Amino acid sequence: MAVPKGKVSKSRRDKRRANWKLEVPGIVECPQCHEFKLPHKVCKACGYYKGKEVIKVSDN
Repeated sequence: MAVPKGKVSKSRRDKRRANWKLEVPGIVECPQCHEFKLPHKVCKACGYYKGKEVIKVSDN
C-alpha cells in the first residue's frame, strides 16, 4: 500500500497548485468592420478572413 514518506508542507502543496490560473483570450480587431474577434478565425460580424470574404453574413 502506498504511504506518504513525510508530511507535505502547506507551502509545497500550494506551489503545486500555483499554476492553475485563467488567462484572458487574445482578442483582436477585425480590419474590415473593426469588431472584436478571436485571432486566426473568421469574423462573425462581416465574414471576412485575411481580407477575403469567406462566408456570407446576412444583415438582420
